[in-house]
Amino acid sequence: MKSTIHLYAAAVAIAALVSFVLTPFVRQISLRLGLLDRPESSVKTHKVAVPALGGVAIWLGFATSLLVIRFLTTFPTGTLRSLRGLFVGSLIVFLLGVIDDAKKPAGLNFRVKFVGQTIAAWALLQFGIQIDFLKPEYLAAGLTVFWVVGLTNAFNIIDIMDGLCATQAIIAAGAFLLIALPSEQIYVNFASASLLGAALGYLPWNFSKTGKIFMGDSGSMTLGFLLSAIAMGIDYSQRNPLGVYAPLFILLVPMYDTFYVMAIRIRKGHSPFLGSKDHFALRLEAMGFDRNQVVALAAAAACVLSLCAFIITRVSSLLSCVIYAALIAELTVLTRSISRIEMK
Repeated sequence: MKSTIHLYAAAVAIAALVSFVLTPFVRQISLRLGLLDRPESSVKTHKVAVPALGGVAIWLGFATSLLVIRFLTTFPTGTLRSLRGLFVGSLIVFLLGVIDDAKKPAGLNFRVKFVGQTIAAWALLQFGIQIDFLKPEYLAAGLTVFWVVGLTNAFNIIDIMDGLCATQAIIAAGAFLLIALPSEQIYVNFASASLLGAALGYLPWNFSKTGKIFMGDSGSMTLGFLLSAIAMGIDYSQRNPLGVYAPLFILLVPMYDTFYVMAIRIRKGHSPFLGSKDHFALRLEAMGFDRNQVVALAAAAACVLSLCAFIITRVSSLLSCVIYAALIAELTVLTRSISRIEMK
């Protein structure tokens, strides 16, 4: 156990180092190729053109970490199969994101993205990574695809201000690692550790004044995809059946923003797949919080929710129901509060 923990720490460190070192090089390539995120539409929240291929360094950090760890330990056959599934699926989503970033400002049509993400989700199914608490098999497969595509886009949607998407990914990966660690679910642990490190190495450059870079769709979609896959590799219900919903807590911040924005857009008579400034983060900013405070508040919320998820996997069903009820009440109050804010 002790030596394994050292390997998890090594996975975090390797991914963070690779991501941190490669990000400025990726930024220079992005500048030379003119692959910039320009504020050319009303839904953009930044003022100047910014390089937008940070996801390249994130994915390379993640993949390099797993590759190096592969030669430092002997993985069971099942673990290797799962990690190959993560690699293949994330590569599909990553390349889809790179193409989308290269075609900015218009980007890829959302239908094309959905098709590519569905193919990546199907790849996970071929490697045995899927929701396994639902029967019959075809329903489990359908829900798996819906879960993966939904989370992939949720992280893409929440990537609207510096640090927001990356911090949510870091906290979620840490939470999955913490929950899975006691049971030694090795593919989840190593994937979580590598993802945590890769996002962590990128984060300082996202906040940098002189070397700023966005992760782009290549980063946000890849993070969402990997976290959706990692979430399906843990048995949450050993203590009580309601523990199976723990991932919803860990990933609730991006999920909440996705459902909230889509509901607001539909209520206004707009397409839920078109951009707008209805995000909860922008509403908090309109309330008077600066962007660093908004990111900090969202991170604090994610930490509390992840702690609740951890508790739910280890307490009785009755106490889990109490926690769920408290969460629903808090979300109701939050939704009513931010919905009163008029957004331009």
